Amino acid sequence: MQNRIRNASLPVGCVALVSLLTACAPTLQRNESAASPQDAIQAAFVVQADNGNAIARVVTVAASCPMIDIDGRARAMQVRAAAALLPSRSGGKQADNKAVAFPVLTCETTLPRGANTLQVGQHALRAPRDTINHIVIIADTGCRMKQSDNAFQDCNDPKKWPFAQIARSAAALQPDLVLHIGDIHYRESPCPTTRTGCAGSPWGYGFDTWNADLFQPAQPLLAAAPWLFVRGNHESCARAGQGWFRFVDTQPWTAARSCDDPAFDDGADYSDPFSVRIDPALQLIVFDSSKAGSKAYAPTDASYKKYLANMQQADRLSRQAPHNFFINHHPVLGFSPTRNPAEVKPGNGSLQSVMAASHPGRLFPAAVDVAMHGHVHLFEAISFSSDHPATFVMGNAGSASEGGFGEHLPVGAQAAPGAVPDVFLSRPEFGFASLDRVGAGWVLTERDVDGRALIRCDVEGSKTRCKKVQGGSH
Repeated sequence: MQNRIRNASLPVGCVALVSLLTACAPTLQRNESAASPQDAIQAAFVVQADNGNAIARVVTVAASCPMIDIDGRARAMQVRAAAALLPSRSGGKQADNKAVAFPVLTCETTLPRGANTLQVGQHALRAPRDTINHIVIIADTGCRMKQSDNAFQDCNDPKKWPFAQIARSAAALQPDLVLHIGDIHYRESPCPTTRTGCAGSPWGYGFDTWNADLFQPAQPLLAAAPWLFVRGNHESCARAGQGWFRFVDTQPWTAARSCDDPAFDDGADYSDPFSVRIDPALQLIVFDSSKAGSKAYAPTDASYKKYLANMQQADRLSRQAPHNFFINHHPVLGFSPTRNPAEVKPGNGSLQSVMAASHPGRLFPAAVDVAMHGHVHLFEAISFSSDHPATFVMGNAGSASEGGFGEHLPVGAQAAPGAVPDVFLSRPEFGFASLDRVGAGWVLTERDVDGRALIRCDVEGSKTRCKKVQGGSH
C-alpha cells in the first residue's frame, strides 16, 4: 500500500507531503488488511458513457481489482486510479483544510454491447438497455456542510437529509437509467461541536465523504440501473473534482484529468460534451458547466472561449438526432428565488452570454426540445410562449432547501431577454423526478421522497403541459 501511494501522481511542489503520507499510511494499511473478499468492495455501479458505451466501476479497499462476471464469463477489472493521499485543494476558502485521502482502488471494465447479466462480488448490477423507457432524475443530493456560508444540514436526520429514502423510492420504480445532474458532494467543512444533527460526519474531499454523500445512501439505486453523471459546480477541481474523476467521470483517468495538480485545472475544469442515445429519434446531450459563473462573460474571457467551443460541439451533436434533451447543471432559462417574493433571479448569465453567440434569442440549437438542470434546490417546470426549450430544474433531491417561489412568477419575469414563460409550476420540498415514455411522447413526474406523484408534465416537442396530481399517487 505504501508503494502504491508513493507512486501516485501528486501535485508538484506540495508542502510537507512526506509527513502527510506517514500520518495516513497506517490507516490505509489497516483498512486494506481488515477487508475480506465479501466486504472489500465499497461500491459497485455502471456508468453510462457516450456512443452507447457503458463502464462497470468498483471502489474497493482490497490490494487489487476484483473479477467481474459478465453473462457467466469472468473478466479481470483494470485499475482506474490507485490509492493516494493528496494535499488539500480548498486553497483556504474554507476555515478548515485537510489532506485528501483516497485509501481505495477504483477499478473499471468497459462493458461489451448486449451484455445482460453483471455480477461483481456480492453486487448484482443492471446492464444498459438498448432502448430506454424509464429514467429517474436527481440532482444536488449531498448533505450541506460549509463553514464559509455558516450552512450546516442535519445529515443524521433522515427527514432533514432524505437522500437515502429518495434512493430507495427511486430504485423501486425500476428505472432503465439514473440521471444525476450534478452536485453530488457537499460536506466541505467539519460539523461544529455545538451541532448534534451532523455530529460525527466525515468532511473534506476524500473517499470517506464521497462514501457518506453518495455510495452508502445510494446503494439500492446504484444497483438498480446504469447512472449518467453530469458534473456540477461542487465537482470543479478546487472542490470535489478529484473524486469526480476517480469515481464517476466517463473519460480515462490521467494526471492531466484528475484535479490533483492545479497546473492542469484549465483543462480539467472543462470537459467535452457528449451524447447518449435514448432511441433512434432522441438523444441526451451532456454538457459540463461546472466552472460557469453567474454574470455574462466578456468575449475575451478564457471561460467564454472554452464554453463557446464546447457549445459549438454540442450544436454539432444535436444534428445527430431530430430531438434532443440538453442536460447541464446550471439552469440556463430557470429562475432562482430571493428573499423578496416579488423578485426572482433570472437564468445563468454566463452561459447565456456564450450561447447567444451561436443562437441569438433561442440560445439552444434548434433541435433541442427540453433543457434539464439542477443547482437551484427546488423543482421547476417551465414552458415558454416564445421559441425556447421547455425547462426543468430538479435540484431538490437532498441538499438543504434555499427557499421557494410564490404560486406565480412576478409579472413580466423573464429568464433571458425574450424568454416569456407561459407555464410555471414549482415546489421547494425534497423529492425527485421520473421521465417515462408514454406512447409516442414523454411524461415527466415530480415525486415526493416516498415516490408519490405530485406534478405531471406531458412533454410535447419544446412545450410542456403540467398539472398537479390530486392527492398524489404511486
